[in-house]
Parts: sequence; structure tokens; C-alpha cells
Amino acid sequence: MGLTDADQRRAQQIIDRYPYPKSAVLPLLHLAQDRDGWVSPEAMEQIAELLGLTPALVLGTCSFYTMFKREPAGALVVSVCTNLSCMVNGGFDLFDQLRSRYQESSDVSVEEVECIAHCDHAPAFQVNYDFHGPADAHGAADVIEQYLDGRLAARTISGTARQEVPR
Repeated sequence: MGLTDADQRRAQQIIDRYPYPKSAVLPLLHLAQDRDGWVSPEAMEQIAELLGLTPALVLGTCSFYTMFKREPAGALVVSVCTNLSCMVNGGFDLFDQLRSRYQESSDVSVEEVECIAHCDHAPAFQVNYDFHGPADAHGAADVIEQYLDGRLAARTISGTARQEVPR
């Protein structure tokens, strides 16, 4: 879904804060993602048009940052670090086991990410950008289940826009 008329008005307010329109690309990507839980190709094209950029430049920015999703995601996004500290402490196993466990879930999306700067807790993972670790697959799944059943509250909402995490 592209930007609504209200989004476009808000986008113009954001653009007006910057001396160069291109500087607003990150806030506009956040604007699009906040509404839909991901940044659609239509939204990227509209952002490019608003900023006088090519859609390829907006896509390049969007694809560089792991916090921007380019396809619909679950209400919980589990980001498993597989960078050096996490890798040597079982990050790949953690990622593989969580991905396997939640691959059929529409509520949980598991992704592999680069360093999340939580190396002293390797292997580390995030649930909607809340840090956790060290954890094995069982411990991490327990944390995820606590988010799903409401014992833990996600501080950010991913996936389908502004919906509650399923209880």
C-alpha cells in the first residue's frame, strides 16, 4: 500500500524540516512502515517522487537497514545475531532452530541479522528490538512465547500495522 493523503501531508511536514529533501528518506521510510508494518514498493516509489530521487535510491536505503521490512512480517519480529561473537556461541544454531519452529507462524517472523551490539550476551537476539540473550533455542522460544501470551509486552509493533500481538 502506498502513502495515504494524510501520510503525504505528514511527509511534507517532515521534508520541510530538512535543508535537503534527500535527508528525509529515513523518517519517510519509518512513516510508511509505521502504518503497514513494512515498506511496500508503492510507498518507496512515492517517497522517491516526494524527494526527487529514483526509486532505486530509496530501495537501496531501505534494503541497507535491517529494521525496514520489504515484505509483510509477523507481529513479532525475532532478529537473531549471527555475527562473530554470536556465531562462535551458537548463533547459527539458534537462528536455524527458531526459524524452523516458527516458519509456519503468521505471528512470528524470524530473521538473521548482523551485529546487534549485544556481544556480551552472545548468542543474542531481539524481539521487536528488545534485547535478549544469551539463549539457546529452548530459552529463546520461551521468551517468544511470553510475548505471544502477554507475559512480556513488545515495546514496538511490527507486522500488521498497529495490531496487538496475539494473546
